[in-house]
Amino acid sequence: MITLKEIAVPPSSESNENGGEAAPMQASTPRPDWIAPVLLLFLDVLSWVAIYGGIGWLKGDDFYSSAFQLFLVELLQLVVIVQAIFVVGGYDYQIEKRTLTYTAEHILALVCAAVFSSFLIYSAATFDQSMHPSRSVLLLSFLVFLPVSILYRRQISAYSARDSASKAFLVIGGGEAAAQLYCAYQASPNRQRLEFVDPERQRIGQPVAGPGSPLIEGDFPTKLENLNTYYSGVILAERVAKIAPDLLERLVRTQFQRTRVYTLESFYETHWRYVPLEAIDPVWPLQTGFQLARMSPYHYLKRLCDIGLSAVLLVVCFPLMVLIGLAIRIKDGRPVIFSQERVGRDDVPFTVYKFRTMVGTSAGQAEDLYTHEGDPRITGLGRILRKLRLDELPQLWNVLRGEMSLIGPRAEWVKCAERYQSQIPLYHFRHLVKPGITGWAQVNYPYGESEKDALEKLKYDLYYIRHYSLKLDAMIILKTVHTMLFSKGR
Repeated sequence: MITLKEIAVPPSSESNENGGEAAPMQASTPRPDWIAPVLLLFLDVLSWVAIYGGIGWLKGDDFYSSAFQLFLVELLQLVVIVQAIFVVGGYDYQIEKRTLTYTAEHILALVCAAVFSSFLIYSAATFDQSMHPSRSVLLLSFLVFLPVSILYRRQISAYSARDSASKAFLVIGGGEAAAQLYCAYQASPNRQRLEFVDPERQRIGQPVAGPGSPLIEGDFPTKLENLNTYYSGVILAERVAKIAPDLLERLVRTQFQRTRVYTLESFYETHWRYVPLEAIDPVWPLQTGFQLARMSPYHYLKRLCDIGLSAVLLVVCFPLMVLIGLAIRIKDGRPVIFSQERVGRDDVPFTVYKFRTMVGTSAGQAEDLYTHEGDPRITGLGRILRKLRLDELPQLWNVLRGEMSLIGPRAEWVKCAERYQSQIPLYHFRHLVKPGITGWAQVNYPYGESEKDALEKLKYDLYYIRHYSLKLDAMIILKTVHTMLFSKGR
């Protein structure tokens, strides 16, 4: 069986900001945390007023009878816009805004704001005949405001990142969980320092994860007193049972009054968008906070979207699918369609359909369970189809039938799923939702070629299950488009 220790990323042998002895605290004057949010709010208000008013003036539209009426409409729109951006963390200084993930959230927020504000304005116009709101002005304003608001957020985020580089994360703990956190942190884009402290004072002076890693420190009370000045947050990498009650009380007060305190699970989910397998147990799905629990309303909305979009895509893509089928028939012969038994929701098997991209009639006849980069079994045409994800178009039929969703964990071959389930702890959790044509694991991790890859992808599948929502599905769609256009495919 694959253990969770086997997937730890080895610490880098090169010295860097996180390696070696922890840098001593240096006196500095950090900028207040409220400056960036206030600046973003000011820029949002200024930009929207300038864009909406400017476009209306350029188009020569006189759609409001008085300046007061225009002021009320502007105020209404700003309230909706600010609220939408606030919901996705657009004013949270701790959220990195230069990522595709945040960009997707921001786009979704403004699309919703545009729809909702349009509804409110045109509803008001039905009661006040003097109002003649222009659809084109409203649409153009949102189309211009969208990239502008993203642009200055990226610039401010870059500036804030340079400012926070002088701060560190304070990690409470010096055991195995802390070592695994350090290894994962080394392999991540994060570049802030980590300072490890052992409240029990048993491992002070020892490297947290072998030679080259930071030394575990003491003087814990002093560090707690300087959280705002020297630290971006506190990470709890120790079992609660090993932490003194008075320390836990101080951490709770810190969380609500000053600095963010993360559990291991919350840190991984917030910063890296996956669930650490070593931090969960077999009763993990029973915890509160699951959007999937007891069939959320979004579950039914998603099924309606699956039916509508798959039907439309089947009609729109039918000519392309015919051309692909003819190309496969002429170049590689029969069969054109590849079918295989896969595992669906609640472990129910079903037959999946794809365009054939490999020699032979079934991948099940091959000795190797996996396809690899440069695999000779993949045909020349098949490589192109796989790179563009066009081989998966027939799966739209599976979506229409209800066996799959457009978005969800990858549908695994029955033989692979049986093998994974016997080798990988908690693997069965991924079958709590329908498999999808694309998903959070597919857009965040390369195509799997081993049980170790399956274990890594499971982290992202579990994150998807926990945060099952429209917002996450919207991010997956945007990342899928990005992957199709700019990535190597599989």
